[in-house]
Amino acid sequence: MMTLVLSACPAGLRGDLTKWLLEISPGVFVGRVSARVRDQLWERTVALCKDGRALLIFSAATEQGFSYRTHNHEWEPVDCDGMLLLRRPTQPTKQVRRTGWSTARAQQRSRRPRWAAPRPAATKSYQNESDPG
Repeated sequence: MMTLVLSACPAGLRGDLTKWLLEISPGVFVGRVSARVRDQLWERTVALCKDGRALLIFSAATEQGFSYRTHNHEWEPVDCDGMLLLRRPTQPTKQVRRTGWSTARAQQRSRRPRWAAPRPAATKSYQNESDPG
């Protein structure tokens, strides 16, 4: 059994993972796959994740009964007497984030026809029929 949790990952990756796993909540995938398939899914996730984060939890023959892998996560995995723990960093890490529009928004804006832009409100001037002017 395995659980894969994604944050800020491309929608294409989420769609790709639904071929093998069930998405029970946005970005949370569960399934029962072999170790080989699990490792290949993890490699694919790391390759396509870019700036996003990924956390893989899977059944293992350990004292805890599970093991995990992380990608782009602030907390670091630490082995403490055979138990895997996550250690919170002591110093706040400054994460370099890309600024500007997302790629999806830029593509969406480029597909929008020019006529779809908001038009100024048309003003009608009414003239009184009894008014000669």
